[in-house]
Amino acid sequence: MSENIRNFSIIAHIDHGKSTLADRMLELTNTIEKRHMQDQVLDRMDLERERGITIKMQPVRMHWGSGGKDYVINLIDTPGHVDFSYEVSRALQAVEGVVLLVDSTQGVEAQTLSVLSVARELGLIIVPVVSKIDAPAARVADITSELALLIGCKESEVLPVSGKTGAGVKELLDQIVARIPPPVSSGSAPQALIFDFGYSDHRGVIVYARVFGGSIRKGDSLRFAAANEDFTAVEVGTLMPDEKPCEKLVEGEIGYIVTGIKRPGIASVGDTVIAPRGGAQALAGYKQPTPVIWASVYPESQDDLPLLRQSLDRLRLSDSSLSYEEESSGVMGRGFRCGFLGMLHLEIIVERLKREFGLELVVTMPTTVYRVTKNNGEVEDVYAPAKFPDGGTAKRVEEMWADVVIFTPPESIGGVSQLLYEHEAVVGNTETLPDGKTAIHAQMPLRELMRGFFDRLKSISSGFASLSYELTGLKDADVMRLDVLVAEEPVPAFARIVSKRRVQIEAEAMVERLEKLLPRQLFELKIQAKADGKIIASRRKSAMRKDVTGYLYGGDVSRKNKLLDKQKRGKKKMLARGKVDIPSDVFLKVVRES
Repeated sequence: MSENIRNFSIIAHIDHGKSTLADRMLELTNTIEKRHMQDQVLDRMDLERERGITIKMQPVRMHWGSGGKDYVINLIDTPGHVDFSYEVSRALQAVEGVVLLVDSTQGVEAQTLSVLSVARELGLIIVPVVSKIDAPAARVADITSELALLIGCKESEVLPVSGKTGAGVKELLDQIVARIPPPVSSGSAPQALIFDFGYSDHRGVIVYARVFGGSIRKGDSLRFAAANEDFTAVEVGTLMPDEKPCEKLVEGEIGYIVTGIKRPGIASVGDTVIAPRGGAQALAGYKQPTPVIWASVYPESQDDLPLLRQSLDRLRLSDSSLSYEEESSGVMGRGFRCGFLGMLHLEIIVERLKREFGLELVVTMPTTVYRVTKNNGEVEDVYAPAKFPDGGTAKRVEEMWADVVIFTPPESIGGVSQLLYEHEAVVGNTETLPDGKTAIHAQMPLRELMRGFFDRLKSISSGFASLSYELTGLKDADVMRLDVLVAEEPVPAFARIVSKRRVQIEAEAMVERLEKLLPRQLFELKIQAKADGKIIASRRKSAMRKDVTGYLYGGDVSRKNKLLDKQKRGKKKMLARGKVDIPSDVFLKVVRES
C-alpha cells in the first residue's frame, strides 16, 4: 500500500501562488466537485480569505492516476509569511518531498531560501517549480535559470505551471509521483507523529498525524508517548479536505484521530501516538518555537477571565507557537502575558479571540524581552514595558538582535538603506544576485525589526523586496520607558520601551495618535507622554459641548447663566475624577499602527 503513497508540501514565499496551485490540484484530481470549488479552498478561516494569505497549514488527500497506477497523494499546504515559519517546519517533518514554488514575476525571495534550507536539512526531495507563467510580466526563462542554479539541477527539471489557468499542473502531479519517494516503514508497531490539532466541543481533541509505522484503527487503545496519557481512538479518517472516516490509517498515510480528550494540556504538537504495549519508540518531535515578541492580553471585563483562559487553551491546540502565562496588573486586573512569533501573528491571534470567542480585549504594546542588570547586581528578564525600570535604576540593559537578509531590486536600494538607518541597523555585505536583485546583509535590534519594518520595506520597494531573519543573541541596549497618561492617569497598556534617540519622536506620535483615536469626553481630555520623570509631549482634546439652555424660550438672561455655571461646575468635578473608559478597539488600533 505505502508504495503508492506520496507525501509532499508546497513551500514558497508569501503571495507566490501556493493556494491557487493547490486549488488546481484539487480540481484536476476531482477531490472537490466543481460545484463546491472556490478560490483558496484550503484556507478555512475567514481571516485567511480576507487577507489573501495562508495562516494555518492544511492537509488534504488526493487520488491520481499515472503510468497505469493509482496513487494516493497527501499534500500539506503551508503558510508563506515569515511569522508562520514554525507551521512550515512542522509540515516538512511529516513528508518526503516538497514543491519549491517561485513566482516568475518576482524570482527567488528571502523566505524561499529560508524554507529551502530547512527542507535540505531534513533531506527532502525538492521539485522546483516556476509559477504564474501566464502573467504579463513573467520572466520564465530567467527565473528557471536562477532556480536551477539555486537547486543545483538542470533547467529542464524546473517545471513551469500556472495555478490560474491550470497549465502544467498535470505534468507536475506526474513528476511528484515520479520524483518523490514512497514512505519508508518504521516497523509493524503503531507509531504516528502529531503535527497539528483540531478541537470539537463534542469529540474533544482531534490530532492530525502522519503514520510512520503499523496501522491505527477505530477503537484501538493508544498512548501519547511524551504525555504518557492513554486514550481510545473514537474515530480515524483522512482529510479530503473535510474529514472522511475510514476503517484504519496505515503506514505512510496522513489523517486524523479523534481522541475524545477534552482536558487541555494533554496532547502536544511533536508528541508520538503509540500503542501502550506496542514497543514503538517516540519520534524526535519538534524544537519548541521561541517567542519573538510579548504582549499582555486582558479581558475588558474581569468576568470574562475564565473564558479568555479557555479560549487561549483552544487556540493553543491549533497554534502550538502561541505561548502564554497568567499575570496580574494593579490597574488592568488579571490577564495573560502571551508570546508571539511576530506582529502579524499577534494581530491574527487577537482577531481570532474576538471573532471565534466573542471576547472584548485590552492588548498592551508589544515588546521584545530585555535582560536588565539592576544596580544591586540582580539580573531580571523583563517582558512588559510597565515593569521596565525607570531611568537610573538599571546598571545595564541588553536586548535581542537579529541577522537580517533583504532581497531588493536595484532601484529600491536607496530607500532600503535609509530604512535600515532609521531602524538602527548595522549594514554588512551587499551582493548582486543572478536575477539582478541585491542581497543586503545587516544586523539590527529585534525591537526595531518589529516596529513596522516589514510593512515599510514592502511600501518602499512597491512590494518587490523581501526579508528573512534569524535571532543571534543579546547586545547592550540604549533604551528607556515611555509612559502615557490619559486624564493624568497612567495607562499601563500604552507604555512602551523605545530607543533614547527616538523617544521625542515616539512620544509626539503616540499622543497625536491617541488624540485622534480616543472618544471625546464631557470634560477637556489631557493626553501626555512621560519619560525619565518628565512630560515630553502633550495634547488636549476639547470637551463635548451640550447645549443645556436649548429648551429655554424666554425670561431673564440670569436663568441661562445659572445653567451654564452649573454645567461648568459639573465639568470641573468630572475632570477631578479623571476617569476615562477607553474602548477596547483603541488598544488594538494603537498596536496595529505602531
